[in-house]
Amino acid sequence: MKIQRQRKILEIIAQKPVQTQKELALALQQAGLKATQATISRDLKELGLIKAPVENNAVRYVLPETSRSLYREERLKRAFKDSVTAVDHSENLIVIKTFPGEAQGVASALDQANWPEIIGTVAGDDTILVVVKPKKHVIALLKRFNQLVK
Repeated sequence: MKIQRQRKILEIIAQKPVQTQKELALALQQAGLKATQATISRDLKELGLIKAPVENNAVRYVLPETSRSLYREERLKRAFKDSVTAVDHSENLIVIKTFPGEAQGVASALDQANWPEIIGTVAGDDTILVVVKPKKHVIALLKRFNQLVK
């Protein structure tokens, strides 16, 4: 029963954001599994689940490695929204323009995102050079960058 319940908890948090133990108890109940708040609390601890910040100052339960990835993604979104002014490209190079003094922070956030199609970045004061491999990924990256700016 415990293993089945814990598997279901992992499945639930992977499918939708769960912010409270009460929400998790309701989701488990809807799945045909009953559990007290104390049991859910123990399960969360045994599974190593933590609350991680997401958009709009909300939190949700995640596995620790998911938390790091969500943090990197949120940091990148924030950096692009707050600092990027323009994006352009030539061949396998993308140039990102930022407000003065912001390029280093945006490039760092982009490096931490570990996108496999990006070989690396070089940042100046207000310009970032992104090296892309292979060249065919440039257009897809431009779309992702432009979505981050919005």
